[in-house]
Amino acid sequence: MPTATSQAAPLSAYAIQVDPRDNVAVARVPVPRGTQVQVGPAVVEVLDDVTPGHRFALRAIPEGEFVRQYGQPIGTSKGVVPGALIARANMSNEVPVVRELDPHLSNPAPDFVPEAQRATFMGYHRPDGRVGIRNWVLIVPTSMCAAHEAVQIATVAEFTLFDKAKYPNVDGVVAIPHNKGCGCSDGSNIEVMLRTLAAYAEHPNVGGVVFIGLGCEKTNLTVMEQYLSDQHRPMNKPVARIGIQEAGGTQGSVKRGLEAVEAMLPVVNAITRQPAPISALSMGVKCGGSDGFSGLSANPALGRAADELIRQGGTVLITEVPEFCGAEHILASRAKDAETGRAVYEMVDWYKDYAAKFGTVLNENPSPGNVAGGLLNITIKSLGAIAKAGTMRVEGVVGYAEQPTGRGLYLMQGPGYDQESTPGLIASGAQLVVFTTGRGTTIGNAIAPVLKLASNNTMYERMKSDIDLSAGDIIDGTASIDQVGLDVFAYVCKVASGEVLGKSEETKHREFQVWAEQSVSL
Repeated sequence: MPTATSQAAPLSAYAIQVDPRDNVAVARVPVPRGTQVQVGPAVVEVLDDVTPGHRFALRAIPEGEFVRQYGQPIGTSKGVVPGALIARANMSNEVPVVRELDPHLSNPAPDFVPEAQRATFMGYHRPDGRVGIRNWVLIVPTSMCAAHEAVQIATVAEFTLFDKAKYPNVDGVVAIPHNKGCGCSDGSNIEVMLRTLAAYAEHPNVGGVVFIGLGCEKTNLTVMEQYLSDQHRPMNKPVARIGIQEAGGTQGSVKRGLEAVEAMLPVVNAITRQPAPISALSMGVKCGGSDGFSGLSANPALGRAADELIRQGGTVLITEVPEFCGAEHILASRAKDAETGRAVYEMVDWYKDYAAKFGTVLNENPSPGNVAGGLLNITIKSLGAIAKAGTMRVEGVVGYAEQPTGRGLYLMQGPGYDQESTPGLIASGAQLVVFTTGRGTTIGNAIAPVLKLASNNTMYERMKSDIDLSAGDIIDGTASIDQVGLDVFAYVCKVASGEVLGKSEETKHREFQVWAEQSVSL
């Protein structure tokens, strides 16, 4: 390794060493081959062209030694020389499996902010005690057999019946079409779908509901009504029910749906925003289109915002269980007790077994865009991904679309696939989601804001019509994780109060889908 020379630049001018224990650094700008950087008392000459988000070795990493980032193993060296680009050619994906758990594990509760110092927001107070941040009229097809009619009702109603000037307290009329409810096996397929639809119907962001079903499907109106009764989920809001076969078909059911919406709008509009404690807010945290900067800027900044919400009495939900793999031991060690820590391992193991039934392994999770951006394997992706959940203790785990039993940080079972995991977070009670991205994404949700937080300023500037905020100043060295995290928290409070809309709301992204645990059609 060369000694210091006048040509050597500080490492920080080109790259970020995330943790002092790391033997690699992540390029924050293009690093040309031959660049010399100062690493402690020595100088490292970069041997390859390194693109932003990728990493190069800060010292020799002998064959068999772990390559480390975030202070954790991210792979095993095949023989890495100082300055070499870290790639699949010189690093395997092998990392140690860590599953030890102290049987007496006990992590302290958060250091809560005194109630008098906590933030508030303006929200819609519901009879069940929850508080909505939006006020939608929702059209719920109980099966795919009613999806077309649901979309027709929502579309025609929003363009002909809904008028923001006339109904200022209503956000609009929206449907949640899906492809579930019949032609499938009984069991979890039906249970998860009913649970998700019921959660959307009773969600605090929804002021009125129109259920519509065909009549003969497995999840018809009668089945949905029985499910709501069995689960003790009363609809304390305006509700209408339409059977397509009973109404005479598509045209008759759409006509009835429009009549129901027209009668419902003034009732939903009568509810106005009132002050609410920030402890009434539940925030989902999610990522997609990640790059090598996501785990260095956007994710830890969102984690800082998550910590702040929890310290102020709120709730944070994180999912994408495939992206816990390789980092699940960190989440388990943060559990409130050993039983909760074991539940973290169990939810990961369940997903591994579930994926294996279909011939899938979780190492296949990183997309081509992830790899191109520097996320070479699932361990690197996971270690960066869990930063979204901040540093507070894990209070518990819940199933897909299941409600937490308390406040604080909860892990929700579910896939990494954005179109299924984001709706799951909303069904589990999140009134909004903050979604970090390094490559760019446009996804929204039918009833909740999905705020995008960019990992880098270049992508943020290119996609400003879809991206709400940027954490890129962290990479540029002009802002700290703490500063950006508190900015994100403040922005979340403004969105919750309806002072600003999320970009996904402005562009009318209203994605919705239900995760099917068993993907076999009958």
